[in-house]
Amino acid sequence: MRKIYLSMSLTCAALLGGACVPQPQRGAEIVVPHPSAVNAVDAPAAVVPAAPIAAKKPYAVSSPNGVRIDNYYWLRDDTRQSGEMLNYLKAENAYRDAVMAPSRALQQKLYEELIGRIKPDDASVPVYEHGYWYYTRFIPGQDYPIYARRKGNLSAAEEIMLDGNALAVGHEYFQIGAAEVSRDGRLLAYTEDDIGRRQYTLKIKDLATGTLLQDSLTNVEPQFVWAADSKTLLYVEKDPVTLLSVRVHKHQLGAQQSQDVLVYEEADHSYYMDVGMSRSEKYLFIDLQSTQQTEVRYAEASDPQLRFKPVLAREANLEYHVDAFGDDFIIRTNWQAPNFRIMRTPVAGSGDKRNWRDVVGERPDVLVDDFEVSQKYLAINEHSGGLLQLRLRPWDGGQDVVIDSGEPAYSMTLVHTPGIDSKDVRYVYSSLITPRTTYDYEMRTGIKELKKTEAVLGGYNPADFVTQYLHATARDGTQIPVSVAYAKHTALDGSAPLYQYAYGSYGISTDPVFRANWVSLLQRGFVVAIAHVRGGQELGRQWFENGRLLHKKNTFTDFIDVTEFLVKQRYGAEDRVFAEGGSAGGLLIGAVANMAPQAYRGIIAYVPFVDVVTTMLDESIPLTSNEFDQWGNPKQKIYYDYMLSYSPYDNVRAQDYPAMLVITGLWDSQVQYYEPAKWVAKLRATKTDRHPLVFSVNMAAGHGGMSGRFQRYHDTALEYAFIFRELGIEE
Repeated sequence: MRKIYLSMSLTCAALLGGACVPQPQRGAEIVVPHPSAVNAVDAPAAVVPAAPIAAKKPYAVSSPNGVRIDNYYWLRDDTRQSGEMLNYLKAENAYRDAVMAPSRALQQKLYEELIGRIKPDDASVPVYEHGYWYYTRFIPGQDYPIYARRKGNLSAAEEIMLDGNALAVGHEYFQIGAAEVSRDGRLLAYTEDDIGRRQYTLKIKDLATGTLLQDSLTNVEPQFVWAADSKTLLYVEKDPVTLLSVRVHKHQLGAQQSQDVLVYEEADHSYYMDVGMSRSEKYLFIDLQSTQQTEVRYAEASDPQLRFKPVLAREANLEYHVDAFGDDFIIRTNWQAPNFRIMRTPVAGSGDKRNWRDVVGERPDVLVDDFEVSQKYLAINEHSGGLLQLRLRPWDGGQDVVIDSGEPAYSMTLVHTPGIDSKDVRYVYSSLITPRTTYDYEMRTGIKELKKTEAVLGGYNPADFVTQYLHATARDGTQIPVSVAYAKHTALDGSAPLYQYAYGSYGISTDPVFRANWVSLLQRGFVVAIAHVRGGQELGRQWFENGRLLHKKNTFTDFIDVTEFLVKQRYGAEDRVFAEGGSAGGLLIGAVANMAPQAYRGIIAYVPFVDVVTTMLDESIPLTSNEFDQWGNPKQKIYYDYMLSYSPYDNVRAQDYPAMLVITGLWDSQVQYYEPAKWVAKLRATKTDRHPLVFSVNMAAGHGGMSGRFQRYHDTALEYAFIFRELGIEE
């Protein structure tokens, strides 16, 4: 996700923080020497090549609230075919390679270290459904999963349904979005993306013969659902320009996509759209979700016509999410409950809220995140005290059970599994030092059955590390939760390097879960920290409200204040702090770089959303119209002015910046590549320091980076080598 604008015209002097300079003519050479070509502090003495400098071509960005001059707008090419643009990106990659050349061996070592922690033949916990055990597994040395099943029991012969490695042959990028077996078990439908733009193709395989059917549905969302007849599929079509989910179609096996029946079309492009099925498999759902409101439509899965009607017609600022239990809907909703509650209503009367009755009432100190319905119990994922826990409520009126934890900072994530008759609830427990551990909890006995602990190879032992849950005081007095971890041998005397991460947007909570990558930092004496800044939802809905729209700057100042706190408490050295974030978290990192550059030794920004104003003015850009509730609509002056005041690209100025590594993908559909490209170009022309600014562009990747199981770790190895270079760490 990426995701945002002055009532006056800005001159180039205002943009650049100084006098205008002569502008190169269109077609001028892109790469020229730069007088401040980087030599990092602590970097080994070497000849450092000249940094690429992008030509300045003033372009007027108009809005109802004024005109801004964008010198690097020319870097945008929606076709990704402009020779001048591609040459500039290639020059940046060549510069990256030259600057990082002394660490080439270290990068390879780190890459091997990172992938060396991954179990080569790992497999998922099997799930039983309609007579088969389903699971995925990996072949040692291969990048993509095998989708397999066994009939009746796990000792039966394995049936390989889909081999991701075979499908990926010949593609620089490949991703399977979803794979679902029809109700009768005969057919496998799956979606694949071989570019990285998240425009999937849906295909169908006959599992008895192993052959592909002629059905091929293009430009669709990754998720789809089978109807009860095992002959009908429901899928979501994407707008080819904005990439928004706009129409739901019904596909009959054997038909051409052009013949597919339109089931539903959404006229309001502020909504995301998805399709799904109730856990009972009785109903199909069309889920329509904007930042502030929801509408769910349902149909009987066995209805040949698939006639959908709303559970409840949309209302301003009303959100709800639905599953079915018998003849009732179970609904998670914020109706008169900002932190959400769970209610129950007869299906036939769901459209009238007078029929809704509380199952779990709202609690001001607890956020209800998710739920799962079973015959014997209701499982509830909820944030309490900022941490994600699991509550189980028996339908028979028995006592609630809150599953315990033995660590101060942790996460328990409900895992949705088929089988509404199951006596067990499945969840994953994790912390910054405890690998993902899957349990089945049996309600009647209270026994937890360990199903799997994520293998972390290379001698990792959680007992060698410590995790803590702290609170930093923000400048307005708010207490900001902070999860930290470090090795027991690391002295908390103010000398350790500190690696701080945050996201802080869309109400997405950044829970303290295990990240195997961070072991490479922990083992080298780093303290790692997650700042649970406002804009997430760890402390309830108000935590989100206080970090969006006209309160967005709280996200940035919270992050800076957490850094100051951790340094004062001697968790890290003030001259050895590194900040990292991606996508909307990259917006956070870009804003922090402008607001408090002196607080950080280095900045790492992955696919960063940094050109907030221009992007949110252009509704042809993927996701823009969906995001107005998050950032504001810049056509309105109050939001334009506020967004412009923090937009990282617009606030680059003549000052010293930290060492910076920026990573993007040419085919990113969430944050277009030209946002970080423009940001880097402007930084190079404006900043006054001699610290390294490295821009890495993957020419065959999208928002999630390189595809496959292992290839993405090349970016992590580059990042860690960049950090170690800054600190003078040699291995």
